Amino acid sequence: MKLYLAISAIGADRTGLVHDLTQVISDCGGNISESRMASLGNEFAMVLLVAGNWHSIAKLETELQRFTTESGLTLHLHRTDPREARSDQLPYSIDAVCLDQTGVVAALSGFCANRGIDIAEVATRIYPAAHTGALMFSVQMIINVPSKLHLAHLREEFIEFCDTRNLDAILEPVKS
Repeated sequence: MKLYLAISAIGADRTGLVHDLTQVISDCGGNISESRMASLGNEFAMVLLVAGNWHSIAKLETELQRFTTESGLTLHLHRTDPREARSDQLPYSIDAVCLDQTGVVAALSGFCANRGIDIAEVATRIYPAAHTGALMFSVQMIINVPSKLHLAHLREEFIEFCDTRNLDAILEPVKS
């Protein structure tokens, strides 16, 4: 029987950090099912879902406590279950760009929450515009739209929502 361990880790960014953590996971017999990793300022953050049998997960929990002390990483471990596939939701993506401003993610997530839309992933970044150097904000989201929602109406609402906030955005089905 497979067990699952959700791991979140953050620490000072350094070369070899991903290797060190993933080597501990591998040495304990864990298998990384899903992960997201990114530099955030001078820190490096990782979120991983690790699968394994009872022995490998128990060993991993013990070894990661030791690894925390040696590496200086802050770790949080939580046993969990895999997410079940849902046939009542349709995967869509949102890509939005605007002048950097406060509250864009809060507004987009509110738009989704008010319609019962599940947010699966969010990635953001700030970058200078090519010709002007003005700071731009970019957000990419993967969302799961309930199949009961009327998609044409949702798109209309989304376009109006984006227009009122001066967001250049697109809502489209996820391409497999």
